[in-house]
Amino acid sequence: MSDTRLNKFLALHTGMSRREADDTIEQGRVRVGDESARIGQTVSATDDVTLDGQSVVRKRSYTYIMLNKPTGYVCSRRQQGDSPTIYTLLRTEYRALKPVGRLDRDSSGLILLTDDGDFAHRMTHPSYRKTKVYHARLDRPLEPLHQQMISDYGIQLEDGVSKFTIVRLDDSAPAAQPTALSSPASQPSHSEGSMLPIEPTQDKAVSEVGVPEEGDGRGDGGRQNTHTSPLYEITMSEGRNRQIRRTFAALGYTVTYLHRTQFGNCMLGSLGSGQTMVDIYI
Repeated sequence: MSDTRLNKFLALHTGMSRREADDTIEQGRVRVGDESARIGQTVSATDDVTLDGQSVVRKRSYTYIMLNKPTGYVCSRRQQGDSPTIYTLLRTEYRALKPVGRLDRDSSGLILLTDDGDFAHRMTHPSYRKTKVYHARLDRPLEPLHQQMISDYGIQLEDGVSKFTIVRLDDSAPAAQPTALSSPASQPSHSEGSMLPIEPTQDKAVSEVGVPEEGDGRGDGGRQNTHTSPLYEITMSEGRNRQIRRTFAALGYTVTYLHRTQFGNCMLGSLGSGQTMVDIYI
């Protein structure tokens, strides 16, 4: 690991700003080894840094990636039949990361990947009740009575009651296909972006990986989605396997389009289909 500027080191491992770190160094409160620290100094991974006589505990750096998953990809390391894995969309150095929650092969949208197990637990364990938002279309308009049943009472499934909020969006609008940050998704690009921070951000590196746009309207197992059904927004805090699809199926509907736009405080925004945003904590 390369040397790190001392003010950046202190900011990362203590939570103070870099300006506050410089002030602290100038006040003589920081030592590197047996010597008083100085402004602009760099430290290595083996240096003992103390603040007010106490060793600064080094936090491990974690990587957090947000991916706009296209339909047709599976959230596993192994390809399933003809379906490629989401790891083919990632650079080699990020392929050891684990997905935080999953989307099925026929769904698209926001997927998080990380090597931070505590973060993954906080995002997925039911006790934390992280909000998830989806856009969905059905094979036919949802009956008002069925909408009320799901939202107010829930639908009994084999693994328990399924309940979530449904809001009918503009009937005539086409399905909310994701758009590229600065160029068509078939042309990889590099542009500045931001996602709602998961933790206080020190440095960001953004990379986009391009794949062909999904312009054929296929949204569920290759069935043609003619976009004749209204677009619905679904908000829920659960995350059971294929829960949305199974809930509607219990009432006789087929989900033809399912796209996740929000997971906890992370929002997909304008991130293009197949592209990634990388938040690296050094």
